[in-house]
Amino acid sequence: MAGPQQAPHLHLAELTASQFLDVWRHFDADGNGYIEGKELENFFQELESARKGAGVDSKNDNLADKMKEFMRKYDKNADGKIEMAELAQILPTEENFLLCFRQHVGSSSEFMEAWRRYDTDRSGYIEANELKGFLSDLLKKANRPYDEPKLQEYTQTILRMFDMNGDGKLGLSEMSR
Repeated sequence: MAGPQQAPHLHLAELTASQFLDVWRHFDADGNGYIEGKELENFFQELESARKGAGVDSKNDNLADKMKEFMRKYDKNADGKIEMAELAQILPTEENFLLCFRQHVGSSSEFMEAWRRYDTDRSGYIEANELKGFLSDLLKKANRPYDEPKLQEYTQTILRMFDMNGDGKLGLSEMSR
């Protein structure tokens, strides 16, 4: 039997949006939108292992104390779980793209406004080309430089994250997640 599977890309180099999603999915094993309980323990052990491998270590060797300190620092809402936005603050993610995406559609009124603006054909779905327009505008608004391949990667990453039925477009219920 093989040993425990190593988390994809969990090292201290900057992650692309796609790699970030791979890490998220690896640790959010039950897919409930949080890294919690045993998932959180696994995440923290992998993170500590990566830190030691990179020569970054703290004076404290007690894993439980390190984890409490870590949660005090990164669990912003103190719910004992790590959410995607909190993970984006922990891992060095390229341009913090996912956080930027989440902040842009933070409130429900902003979300519905964005939905109406980018569902240009009024189909009730945001297709890949419409999503690409949304992401392009989002990156411009955030003053983040991008090129066509990067925009394509971001579009595919968002689809991988939220397109639950795999139809290549986002329905209102998928996007509201």
